[in-house]
Formats: sequence, structure tokens, C-alpha cells
Amino acid sequence: MKVAIYTLGCKVNQYETQAMEQTLRAKGHQVVEFSDEADAYVVNTCSVTAVSDQKSRQVIHRVQKQHPAAVVAVCGCYPQTHPEDVRKLGADLIAGTGDREGFISLLEEAAAGKKNLEAIDKSFERRVFEVLPAGGMEGRTRAMLKIEDGCVNFCTYCIIPYARGPVRSLSLEQAVEQTRQLAAEGYREIVLTGIEISSWGHDFKNGQSLIDLLEALSAAAPEVRLRLGSLEPRTVTEDFCRRAAALPNLCPQFHLSMQSGCDATLKRMNRKYDTARYLESVELLNRWFDRPAVTTDLITGFPEETEEEFAQTLDFIRKCRFAQMHIFPYSIRPGTPAAKMEQVPKAVKEERARRAAAVAEEMHRSYLEGCVGRTYPVLFEQPKNGKFFGHAPNYMEVLVDGAELHNALRTVRITDVDGEALLGEIVEQEAEA
Repeated sequence: MKVAIYTLGCKVNQYETQAMEQTLRAKGHQVVEFSDEADAYVVNTCSVTAVSDQKSRQVIHRVQKQHPAAVVAVCGCYPQTHPEDVRKLGADLIAGTGDREGFISLLEEAAAGKKNLEAIDKSFERRVFEVLPAGGMEGRTRAMLKIEDGCVNFCTYCIIPYARGPVRSLSLEQAVEQTRQLAAEGYREIVLTGIEISSWGHDFKNGQSLIDLLEALSAAAPEVRLRLGSLEPRTVTEDFCRRAAALPNLCPQFHLSMQSGCDATLKRMNRKYDTARYLESVELLNRWFDRPAVTTDLITGFPEETEEEFAQTLDFIRKCRFAQMHIFPYSIRPGTPAAKMEQVPKAVKEERARRAAAVAEEMHRSYLEGCVGRTYPVLFEQPKNGKFFGHAPNYMEVLVDGAELHNALRTVRITDVDGEALLGEIVEQEAEA
């Protein structure tokens, strides 16, 4: 059977799609591009905003129209949280965010008889982490390893706890085994991903935390770079930083989830920290690491946000001196408490996003300029604009002149800044991770 998969949303969805592709191939099926002719089309959906739901519906409608004889299967967060809406779309198979291997078996069954099948469990009843095959993103350079699923933070703007259920963690032993396997397959970098990786180990109730996992993975594959996904500020303590800074292959890039730089707004969001605790995390990282790239997310125009509150946020992000920011105007997620709050006009949300983006651009430029004259081990990926492109440990983009450098790790001296990228020259032909 030929199967094509379309993925919307976050890195966890990307990871799970790769795992499904590996499972399909292991069972003798062929994975093709979504634009190709296939026997079955899978849409792995996102439901983080109402816009995400709309995009998912559009993809489903399009594939049903273009390939009426094929099996159309829908999985992911959208059917998990809105099964009735998805049922109305008339897909041949509907599943949620659990039991990916079972989903593949149902897909085979649907293809054999094109029956209407459904497999949506109750996410809050999940207690076991589903171990999936780890996989690479592109050409055996960087791989993702999903170490955690679920979230119990219940931020007022977010529906993901309802889509994913409680925290479940990949065991330390299984994480070590998968890391060693990825290293043996030739990957030079592993990105640790999950819905809320700061909570890794909480469900074990044995005292293990994320830093214990990092130490074990670093020792298991010392030649492979480790990169963390998004962290909650509570993770970053003096003990965490002291131990993390001792790991030679941990990338000094820390994406600290923020969302707002105003305490009143953070409280409405039901975030579990205030600006003082957040700033403490930023300062700890800057104390223990040499010019780490501290990055973040920001939501502008959250319900009831005043101009004064937004001004506090602008002042706060300047204080944090972020290397890079992802900025989003607030998008209503029906079914969440924030959707019932007093909304900020769309034009105001977007105007605030532009103002925040201007500050973020200044900080990003300053961070890039501070990289000039330094040397970094750069993991190269592919040609770009007549040069070869890769990432430094701080995840800044680096371009150099060179021949085939795919999956090569080279020591590079940064010579200049070109837009969003750093320009450099290779000074050593092989580098440490």
C-alpha cells in the first residue's frame, strides 16, 4: 500500500509522523509524498488554535476531493478534542493522539475494505508512555527523540492538556537505548522533544528529573550534540545549571516559555511563574553558560491586556535580552477559559505584535553581532544561496564557502552577519560536538 502523510503543528506531531512512516515501512508499505498518488492519505492534525482546526479541515477536504477513491484517515489533536466536528467530514478512519501503532493497523484494515473506523480514547485516562521509533528530520543530520507526552499546566489559552492527557515519560533506560541507536545510525545531533519536557520523570515519582536524563544521554552518546526543546522556567535552577554546564555536548540554546512579561497577564494565563522567577532563570543561564542563546515565545493582545501591561512586557523582554523570539497575536481557542474573557481588538493585537517584533529584531541583531570573531563547531546540513548551511550549538544559522559538507561538523570562525545568518570560515576540518 502507498501511504502519504500530511503533518500540521508542532515538533511532537512531526516526530509522531516520522514514527508512523517508519512503522509503515517496517510492515512493507511505501511512504510517498502527499502530492503523489497513494492508496491512503493520513492527515496528522493540530488543534492549538481555531485557525489550526480550519487548516486541518481544508487539507482533509482537499484530499477527499482530489482522491475520492483513496482512504482518508485523520489523527492527532483535532479529532481528539473535537471528534464530532471530524466525524462530519466523512473520513474513512478517525483516531486521536494515542496508540500510533494501533492506528497503522486500523489504516491497513480501512484500506482493505474502506470501512469507516474510529479509535479515540479518553486522554485523561492514559498512564503509559507510548514508545515509538526515534527518527531523523532530514538526511541523517539531526534526529528527534520524544521523551515525554502530556501536560497538566492548564494554561487558560491552551487546549493541549485535553488533547494529550497527563504527563507520561519515556524511561531513562529506553531513552539511553534510543540515543545510542540514533548515534549508531550516524546522527550528529538529537533534539529532545515532548509536549512539556520540563515535567519529564514526574510520573515516575522516584526523584528523577530532566537533568538526570540529560546526564545519562550525554554519557551514552558523547559524540552527539543534545539540544533541548521548550522549557518551563521552573526547570532552570542553580543545580540544573551547574550540572548542565558540565555536559560538553549539550547545546547552549534554551527556549524558555514566557508568553508575557507582565505579572497580571501571566496570572490570567494561569502560568506557574512570575516575571521575577523568569528573570532568575535567564540570569542563571547567563551566569553558567558562555553567551547562551535564550529564546522565547510571546503572545500579544491576550484577553484584557491593557496598553500599560503591554508596555511592561516590552520593558521586560529588553531586560531579558533574548537571542530570538517567536511572537504571536493571541488567537482564540474555543473551549478554553481565555475564550470567554474580554477580547482585545484584532488590530490592537497585531499592532502590538509588530512593536514587539521590532524590539526582538534589535536584540536578535545584537546577539548575532556578538558572535562575530568567535569560533563554533558547526553541524552542516545542506547548500543554501551558493554556500553551505549549518547550525552552531546556539542554533544560529551559519553559512560558509565549501564543497560537500552534509552532516560534517567543522570548527568555524564567524566573520560577519548577513541578514538572519552568520558568515564564517572553516578553521578546522573536524570539530568536537
